[in-house]
Amino acid sequence: MATRNVIALSRAIGAGGEEIGRAVAAQLKLRYADEEIIVKAAEAAGVDPARVAEAETTPALITRILESRGRAPLIVEAYTAPPILEEAPSAYEPLIERVVKQTAEQGDVVIVGHAASIPLAGMPSLLRVLVTAPPDVRARRLAQADGMDEGKAKKAVRDSDSQRRQYLKRFYGVEEENPSHYDLVVSTETLTAEEAASIIAIAASGG
Repeated sequence: MATRNVIALSRAIGAGGEEIGRAVAAQLKLRYADEEIIVKAAEAAGVDPARVAEAETTPALITRILESRGRAPLIVEAYTAPPILEEAPSAYEPLIERVVKQTAEQGDVVIVGHAASIPLAGMPSLLRVLVTAPPDVRARRLAQADGMDEGKAKKAVRDSDSQRRQYLKRFYGVEEENPSHYDLVVSTETLTAEEAASIIAIAASGG
């Protein structure tokens, strides 16, 4: 099995994708790319990153994308309540995809988020990964990390999952996300972030 030096890692909220992505990058000595995708797209468009982020996250998690920089506790991402926004700037969506492709073409990178597995499908040396966990597990982690009550944490997970579905449908015409969109699906229900990262690193290394 060939070595994969471009890893597109998609993640459900509360599954620990950011931490796992950083751990994979460290293990394989690859660059980590997440919020820089938005920043570069914004620079190319000459607008504030928040405007570009709206294209991905309306109506959902703009603050999480701009501020999630690996500081959250183990396998938990911070949650921000959906803001009320104007119509999404859909003109930025092709720009985000272009930056994702340019980042992947440079190689030696772990790209977290931005549905990168979809536009990069078929690219040589690509490993497409989904990091997930059962909704109740993810909600419990959010509640513990952010001090939410259980009901709000469950709603946060439902809102985020709904946003993912809307984004994939609007952006790429994907009616339903399924395992065939990925080469590897990793559940963090019982795995630690390091264990999950090691599984991904082994798969990327052809082990």
